[in-house]
Amino acid sequence: MKKAGILNRHLSGALAELGHGDRVLVCDAGMPIPDGPRVVDLAFRAGVPSFAQVLDGLLAELVVEGATAASEVRGANPEAAALLDGRFPGLELVPHAALKERSAGARLVVRTGEARPYANVLLTCGVFF
Repeated sequence: MKKAGILNRHLSGALAELGHGDRVLVCDAGMPIPDGPRVVDLAFRAGVPSFAQVLDGLLAELVVEGATAASEVRGANPEAAALLDGRFPGLELVPHAALKERSAGARLVVRTGEARPYANVLLTCGVFF
């Protein structure tokens, strides 16, 4: 049994399969999930687990070379916007419709229980060397 890091076996296994350039969508409970990507649904109740908790757990285990979020986050969810700005200085912002389109190409979707709007980010995996 693992003693640290992500303990969810489905999520831990999915992360181990990712490679350079693969994309991971971390999303709130309301984001439409496209057909195709593997989905690990962590949502338990509204707000549990939060977007911030899941994102920080993933960032502790992944190398991320880029991140994209919906431009609407700035006005609709300042907390999520501040979180994303703090974690990703080069954050790319696109319209929400474009983020949904790009999400169709994700290899993995991690759904949180977040119940605030636009708490979504599309991560692009990097390499550790």
